[in-house]
Amino acid sequence: MSPAAAFSALLRGPPAQRGRRLLVAAARAHSTAGGSRARGGLPRFHAPTLPSSKGEVVRIQGDEFWHMARVLRLGVNDRVELFDGVGGLVEGSIQTVDKGGSDVELLEDSRLIAPQGIQWHVYAAFGTLKGGRADWLVEKCTELGACSVTPLLTERCHTITENRVDRLQRLVLAAVKQCQRIHGMLLNPPIQITDLQPAVSQSKLAFLASAESPPVLSILPKSCNEERGLLIVGPEGDFTEKEVNVLKSAGAVPVGLGPCRLRVETATVALLSALMLWSDAHRQEILKCS
Repeated sequence: MSPAAAFSALLRGPPAQRGRRLLVAAARAHSTAGGSRARGGLPRFHAPTLPSSKGEVVRIQGDEFWHMARVLRLGVNDRVELFDGVGGLVEGSIQTVDKGGSDVELLEDSRLIAPQGIQWHVYAAFGTLKGGRADWLVEKCTELGACSVTPLLTERCHTITENRVDRLQRLVLAAVKQCQRIHGMLLNPPIQITDLQPAVSQSKLAFLASAESPPVLSILPKSCNEERGLLIVGPEGDFTEKEVNVLKSAGAVPVGLGPCRLRVETATVALLSALMLWSDAHRQEILKCS
């Protein structure tokens, strides 16, 4: 039976019976996904510090231990991967489990994985966003693989409170662990437009989100050997004309993100998504040819 036919069959019958069928189907799908994960790779957990040598032991505690022991129900002799968020990765085996945590013995020397592809640095004027919108922006930039996020101070977004930066730092760490990034994302201190100019001048890939500009996909080069790139997004109300001219004179290329007016966080994620997908496809092509 095809997947479409199977799903149609689930929807036939009395509501109570239909509900039970859907629950059973969901359970089976979850079981299949779990089996696939086990075959495709080991479950991965964050450890702030990784020993370097085979046979050493790492203590896993807190949220990571909860996920390991209570959610995935892993126990003694189960194999896992550990990562430190700065490129370190190692395979280990759970040796003990108690109320406070798990001890994982390294089965190999830890490896240092180099960053792959273009490293994208996000500069966005999001200090005035309210209602969790700044949190969402930073979280999604982390999940998408941005190398860094820097709050941009502008005439229409001239401040960001220190306690908010502290909160965003904690959010970045949580997102790094959740999406299992081998390399963490750096949240930089806020900077002024004038302090951004040198970075723009030194980059051949610096894109400025700007209304009524050529679509971003039409601007991207056919080939690229750059190791880093910048994307710049203005505040609510956009950059002033003077700020746009400063960035353009430094070398930033204005790009459009479609016909609709986008919020700061939406524009940031849309532009980063496009650039990450483009650079990843370019990297795959290079790997095929090498």
